[in-house]
Amino acid sequence: MKKTIFSLMLGLATLAFIASCSNDDNAPTNDPTCTDGIQNGDETGVDCGGSCTACPDPDPDPTGMEVDLAGDVTEDTSLDAANTYTLTGAYVVKAGAKLTIPAGTTITASGGTAAFIGVERGAQIDIQGTAAAPVIMTSADTTPGAWGGLVIAGDAPTNKGTDVTTEVGDLTYGGANAADDSGSIRYLRVEYTGATFSNDKEFNGVSLFGVGSGTTFEYVQSFNGGDDGIEFFGGTVDGNNLVSIGSGDDSIDFADGWAGNGSNWYIAGGAKAGIEGSNNGDDGDAVPTTTTTLSNITVVGPVSEGALFFKEGGGNFTVDNFYTSGIDLGINVKDTDSEANLRIDSDALVITNIQFADTAEGFAATNYAGANTDFYTEGIATGAGNGAASPDWAAGWTTGLDNSTAATSENLAGVVTSDVTLNASTEYFLTSGFVVKEGGSLTIPAGTTIKASGGTAAFIGVERGAQIFINGTASDPVVMTSEDTTPGAWGGLVIAGDAPTNKGTDVTTEVGDLTYGGTNAADDSGSITYLRVEYTGATFSNDKEFNGVSLFGVGSGTTFDYVQSLNGGDDGIEFFGGTVDGNFLVSIGSGDDSIDFADGWAGNGDSWYIANGAKAGIEGSNNGDDGDATPVTTTTLSNITVVGPVTEGAIFFKEGGGNFTITNFYTSGVDLGVNVKDTDVEAGVRIEANALSINPMQFNAPATGFAQTNYTGANMSFITVGDNTGAGNGAAQPTWASGWATGF
Repeated sequence: MKKTIFSLMLGLATLAFIASCSNDDNAPTNDPTCTDGIQNGDETGVDCGGSCTACPDPDPDPTGMEVDLAGDVTEDTSLDAANTYTLTGAYVVKAGAKLTIPAGTTITASGGTAAFIGVERGAQIDIQGTAAAPVIMTSADTTPGAWGGLVIAGDAPTNKGTDVTTEVGDLTYGGANAADDSGSIRYLRVEYTGATFSNDKEFNGVSLFGVGSGTTFEYVQSFNGGDDGIEFFGGTVDGNNLVSIGSGDDSIDFADGWAGNGSNWYIAGGAKAGIEGSNNGDDGDAVPTTTTTLSNITVVGPVSEGALFFKEGGGNFTVDNFYTSGIDLGINVKDTDSEANLRIDSDALVITNIQFADTAEGFAATNYAGANTDFYTEGIATGAGNGAASPDWAAGWTTGLDNSTAATSENLAGVVTSDVTLNASTEYFLTSGFVVKEGGSLTIPAGTTIKASGGTAAFIGVERGAQIFINGTASDPVVMTSEDTTPGAWGGLVIAGDAPTNKGTDVTTEVGDLTYGGTNAADDSGSITYLRVEYTGATFSNDKEFNGVSLFGVGSGTTFDYVQSLNGGDDGIEFFGGTVDGNFLVSIGSGDDSIDFADGWAGNGDSWYIANGAKAGIEGSNNGDDGDATPVTTTTLSNITVVGPVTEGAIFFKEGGGNFTITNFYTSGVDLGVNVKDTDVEAGVRIEANALSINPMQFNAPATGFAQTNYTGANMSFITVGDNTGAGNGAAQPTWASGWATGF
């Protein structure tokens, strides 16, 4: 049986059904005494003996039927998921009526532009899909643009005016009721929409014209539409958990003073912009101005117009947790769009925590050419939930998403403000400064590689009060390196803590502009194990350069073990005050000193392997401005190897030096050095007072004319010569460095 739903259809169907029911030939048609329960006339009491034919209650909408949808809905109407619905023309819910579509209902369109579903201003639609049983509006023709789509008109404000006509469908929309309620739409998928209405007008997947905030619009997907996937034309309705895949134009579009917000948008494979946001195509300053806060957004390319096209006056946009893959941010503001340019320059567009993944060679974050370049801030983003991969909330009711698809590379820049964990299967590119802010934490699992670019601009910083957890292993270290294998190609790792230094409290790091220094000797900046940094030491200024790893005021609660600097342009590893210990450290090929400590460092070190640095193997000092500053650098070092050649000896005791006790110190091809300058009174006094003690000290492979030390003071007993193995194997690679360290 096939039905077509028009206005008044339900009543007519009921009458027709009753008329078709007749009595048995033997039944009395007007027996007043029939009591068999079958009302054939006006019977009142006598049993008919079963001779009457039973008439079941008429069903105005029997299930399992093929039903054509077209015309107007003028009274409250409910579809049935058991029926098969074909949309043969325009099907419009008129003002005062409500159309209810239960979970699991499928409507298949035909008829091109003629086939669309409309909801008038003052009408409502209630789409009751679920994740397991979404409502699907599709087409037998699986070509994008095969039919119209869903068009909803509301009474909320727009900057196009009131009582205006929808671009498609000829519905009236726009008013003064911001809380207008056009119904509820949950778990809806529209497919193959976007039929051409005229030369310059096309349907979208779902079009919301002046729809108010009383309307629910969430868990909606547009799939392979011929034009925009989902578009908001003014109004105040929010849009949450939206998916747009394969749109022929922009994926999600908003304009005309839209004042709703959006969260959890997953966009992929659109032709033009991932998101197009505008104010008014006729007047970029029209009011109300498009104003929205968006969060948790993923846009996966390729697209031709970037992740966001800010146009026709743009508006006031705040976007946070924005993940893009294979595309730039775009923005694409035209020179003639003076209102949009003015808004960007006045900070009306703010994008925080945008992360770029799978960027192509020559990538630039944005093509915006205006004066304001800080409207976006890079950071770690999860986007709609899983970065480029399908979000968990989209499972079951969407189509065209690949839950296993993930970016193979991601850019790191900006800030970390929460607890963030990287993924060892993703290759990371450090494009600029990347700072873990106070209260945040960054966890880097074993086997993760981060490749830096951008010279001085590329470094990793950890603020005081933040933490970093580098969880490498001997077989899978964490590697921070550079595509440019020249020493000094990028900054390095800078950690600021709250432990004491003799530079004071609340001072600023030499590089990276982080605040450090306090009174908490046990401060905990996290844990670093099995880390290798390569090609660090970019020049920050004429007298300031990054080191491989710089620890400023880092406390004893921090773990710093199994760390290597390889071929850095400046010092390999340096401790600036603090109380953190450093164990199992390797520094090879440093452009200045290999391992350096200063500014009242009060930590200890065990098992250091140093080779081929340019200057001192170890440089130890107290304070460059005041050799007697307190707290005085005080440390016990054990099991140390320094392999030359180096120009300043195995140890340079300078700027007041400090209180150093060193046991098992092995050198090969290098003298001890010490190199105390005549003007360094405080360092000389400390050596004379036995503040420096090295026992035993072994000199291997001394050069012709070798002298143990160039120290010229009276006290030569600070050295006791004796055999030892240094870091474990003398000049050879120690066994504890096997597998994760390189360059021996």
